[in-house]
Amino acid sequence: MSIRLSSEVYTETSPTHQVNEDFVLVGQEFVIVLDGATPVAGLENGCIHDVPWLVRHLGLHLAEGLIAPGDASLVSILEGAIRRVCEAHADTCDLDDPNSPSSTVALLRLRGERADYLVLADSSVVFRMTDGSILPITDDRLDHLDDYSVAGFGAVRNTAEGFWVASTKPEAARQAVTGSVDLGSHPVHSVAVLTDGAATLVERHGRTWTELFAILDLGPEALVRRTREADEAATAEFRGKRHDDATAVLCHLVDGDIP
Repeated sequence: MSIRLSSEVYTETSPTHQVNEDFVLVGQEFVIVLDGATPVAGLENGCIHDVPWLVRHLGLHLAEGLIAPGDASLVSILEGAIRRVCEAHADTCDLDDPNSPSSTVALLRLRGERADYLVLADSSVVFRMTDGSILPITDDRLDHLDDYSVAGFGAVRNTAEGFWVASTKPEAARQAVTGSVDLGSHPVHSVAVLTDGAATLVERHGRTWTELFAILDLGPEALVRRTREADEAATAEFRGKRHDDATAVLCHLVDGDIP
C-alpha cells in the first residue's frame, strides 16, 4: 500500500504586515512552503512586482514540477521554477538588481519508500521519527554573515560568500540543502515544514525541536499562537523582526489514499 501525507496547515500574517508574504500548498505527496522577503521600505529593487506575486508564481511552478511525471530531483524542479518566474518578468524588471523580490524554499516530497527534502534559506523541514528522535533540515548560512546592513546583505545575496535564496538566479537551487530519508530503515512519525516565523521558539527562544513538536501536536495554529506570545514577551536582543508572517505544516505519513 502506498504512503501518503495527511497535512494540517496554518498560515498567518504578521501583526506588523498588511499582506501575508508566505505561500503554502500541500498535496498527498508534497508540501511547498515559501517565505517571501519583505522589501526594505523606500529601497528601489528594479522590479514592478511585489513579493506575493513572486511567491505565488514560484509556488505554482514548483507544484507543476512536483506533479509532473518522472522522477526529477527537487533541485532541478526548483531551478526550473525560478527560471520560469524570471522569464515572466525579464522584459519589465531589472533582474540584475540584488534587491529583487526573493523567497526561502522548503519542499517535502514522498516518492515510494523515501521522503525527499529541500531547504533554501531560513525555512525548515523537521522529521520526527517513530522512536522520538529528531532530524532537523535547516540552512543556517543567514546566521553567519559579517554585515547585516542593507548594503552588506544585498552584496552577498546569492553568492558563495553569503547565502542563497530563490530570486533571479536559477542556479541558486543547486546550493540548497537536500537529501532523502529512507522510510524503510528510518520510520518517520511526522514532519514539520515551517517558515522562520513559526520556528522562532527553537531558533530564537532556546526551545528544543521536541518541545516544538509537543506544541505542534495541538495543531499548527497553536504553534503560531505560542510563538507570537514568546516573540512578544522576549526581552533579550535579537537580530531581525520581532514578528513575521508564520506558516506551519504538520504532516503525518499514512497508508493508502486520504479520503
